Amino acid sequence: MQAAQTPGSKLRFVTPDKEISMNTLWQEEEFEQIYSRESLTEKAAEIPKTISAKEHERERHDFDPRMFYENRCWNRRPDGIVINKNRRTLYILECKRSSDRNKDYLGVKEDEANEQHKSVIEALKATAPEWTFEQINFVAGRRGAVVEDDFYNMLESLSVQAGKKDKTLAAHVQRICEAHDTVTRSYHQQIHGSSRPDVTTSMENLGEQVYVCT
Repeated sequence: MQAAQTPGSKLRFVTPDKEISMNTLWQEEEFEQIYSRESLTEKAAEIPKTISAKEHERERHDFDPRMFYENRCWNRRPDGIVINKNRRTLYILECKRSSDRNKDYLGVKEDEANEQHKSVIEALKATAPEWTFEQINFVAGRRGAVVEDDFYNMLESLSVQAGKKDKTLAAHVQRICEAHDTVTRSYHQQIHGSSRPDVTTSMENLGEQVYVCT
């Protein structure tokens, strides 16, 4: 996506190749220009009033609530971070996959992704109110189902050139299909001793702006 940006775009993909924790991001990218570590830690400790600990986190939370919420904030590892310092905008990117068979998969995974980074985004907004912090979620089915309009809108937010949107979508779906194909072959290799060489990956536009690999 970074290579497909419009000329002159000030958006920068901070984590183009791998996930980075908020703690490492702050150290390596000198994000103290946006917020201090102390101020974000303080705000992160206040977020629990609206976002409670999950059941599997209860033991760590009860041992030291403040430390729990501080660690939860700093150890978050978004799938991507995109920043525009000129416009004081920071995007947190998250990618989710789910079953293609469930018609509600998109909304369910969208909510799950938003909940995942809700505490971080609320803490950032409270710490640096002059900045805009938004989350962009790329949700797709395991076999490549993608809602085309939503995907194009997200590409527009990330300053991807109009003429390169189709190619970006095709590459995105192809990677999803390849990942699904790899999992399928691995499964059959373990269960049947065969990788099913007859399994092929292709893409088909089903007509309602949804792509599915077949």
